[in-house]
Amino acid sequence: MTVFSKNRPQGPIIRLPKTTFGAFMLLFWTWWALLIVFRAFPGIDIYFSQLFFLRTECDAAAAAGSICGGFPYRDSGNFDLLRTVFFRLPYVVAIVMVWKLIECHQQHGATFNAERARKLKVALGTLLIGPVLLVNVILKEHWGRPRPIQTDIFGGALHFVEAGSLAGKCVSNCSFISGEAASAGWLFCLLLFVPKSLRYAVAAPLAAVSILTPAMRLSFGAHYLSDVVLGWVSSLVVFAALLALTESQQHQKNSEN
Repeated sequence: MTVFSKNRPQGPIIRLPKTTFGAFMLLFWTWWALLIVFRAFPGIDIYFSQLFFLRTECDAAAAAGSICGGFPYRDSGNFDLLRTVFFRLPYVVAIVMVWKLIECHQQHGATFNAERARKLKVALGTLLIGPVLLVNVILKEHWGRPRPIQTDIFGGALHFVEAGSLAGKCVSNCSFISGEAASAGWLFCLLLFVPKSLRYAVAAPLAAVSILTPAMRLSFGAHYLSDVVLGWVSSLVVFAALLALTESQQHQKNSEN
């Protein structure tokens, strides 16, 4: 909707749809609230990682006071294969979506499905901005939080640091936040774009993949609970933001027409 102020130079004001913008704000502040909780109670992360850690007796070569053991699920060939499939699945889906977007733009005039093209752009934009840029390029490379398996609590050499801390000594591809959990959250967002006739059929398997992916990262000692939860929710935040923005632009075009 275009609104003009009497006291300022005339110009269009973009108003975000209340429902979508409200969802974005709720998810945005939920993400920060979760971070505050995990920082205030770091024992939550340690407790859930300990559930998957199997402690063993150290050999004679181990230094005094060392903690020995590992995360058994990490060494399971079946779980590793499943993790590989889940890791690649979002990007296979993204390739199909790029193909569908190209097909959309090959149509012209009345045959061009603008709404379908918008949804595909929102989905692909979320994957690029969220899991790829925000998580893997920015957070994981610059926040320095060691993974559970790297910390001295679980037999590693680095000290534990709480979620969001910059004090960690991890150099690259660190724990905060989980890229695979973010990709899994992105897959879950796609349920909104699935036709209602198919939604019930795909909801259960898609939700299962979306939940099992971060769960496996936790069980492997690759991430703490906070890493996977915040990674998963981060994609919902970006998705809601892009959805609200594109809907506002669409409403503005409709009001101008």
